[in-house]
Amino acid sequence: MERVLSIVQIMITVLVIALILIQNRGSGAGAIFGSGGGPVHTKRGAEKWMHYATIGLIVVFALIGVASLLIQN
Repeated sequence: MERVLSIVQIMITVLVIALILIQNRGSGAGAIFGSGGGPVHTKRGAEKWMHYATIGLIVVFALIGVASLLIQN
């Protein structure tokens, strides 16, 4: 069971990384230091779906981590 949870966590990690990289708008290195002040807009369509999917996958990742700790003890 622990092995299955570990494999699922790895798959979720890859999905979260992919979703985060897809959401990157190419704002450049200037945004890291605070000079990327573009207009603020609301998320719509696929962008909104990817945002919620990322949050959901992170929550599932955390829950699986807690479950694997409980199973070990």
